[in-house]
Amino acid sequence: MLERHFHRRNLPHLYYNEGEYFITFRLKNSLPLNEIKKLKDELEKKASSLSAKEKRLFIKYDELLDSGKFGIPLLKKNEIADIIKNIIHMFDGLYYNLICYCIMPNHVHLVFSIFNNEKSLSDIMKLIKGNSSIMINRFLNRRGNLWQPESFDRLIRDDKELYQFIKYVLLNPVKAKLVDDWQNWSHTYCHPDFIVL
Repeated sequence: MLERHFHRRNLPHLYYNEGEYFITFRLKNSLPLNEIKKLKDELEKKASSLSAKEKRLFIKYDELLDSGKFGIPLLKKNEIADIIKNIIHMFDGLYYNLICYCIMPNHVHLVFSIFNNEKSLSDIMKLIKGNSSIMINRFLNRRGNLWQPESFDRLIRDDKELYQFIKYVLLNPVKAKLVDDWQNWSHTYCHPDFIVL
C-alpha cells in the first residue's frame, strides 16, 4: 500500500514509500545564509505562484552552487568523490534502484526509485549522508558536520519529468563549464537503461 508522509523543516517534504525521486544535497559551507536570503527576497518580488517561485529558487540556487564562489570544493577530490560513489552504490538494490547521479565539487544530484520497504526517503538520505560524512571526515582527519542538514527532494511525477531530471543531472558539469561532454566528468553515473542523451 502506498503511504504518504509529510515533513517540514525549512523546506516542505512530501514523501511516499515508493516512487522516483530527484535529490540534491550539498556541503555545509557551500552557500552562505545571506546569499540564500538575498535570493529568496529577490524571487519573492518577481514570481507570482508558489510553484514558479520554487522553480526559480531551485534554478538560481543551483547556479550559485555551480559557480563555486563559496566554500571549499571538497567533492572535487577523486578520493572523496569515490567514497560518495561507493556509498550510493552500496544501497542500490537494497533500499532503492539507482538511476543516475552527479557529484559536483560542492553538491550531489541523485535520482533513484525507492520501493516499498521499511526505509523512507528520509531514512535513505540519513544513511547516504551519515555514512559518507563519517568516512570523509575519517579520510580528511577532521570532525564535525559535513553536509547541510536539509536536502532538496522532489517526487518525480511522470516519464517526461524523469527524462528532464536525468538530463539535468547528467548535464550539470557541462552547464557549470567543468567539461564539454557529460561523459568526460568522472563523477557522473547513469544506469544503462536510462541514458537519455
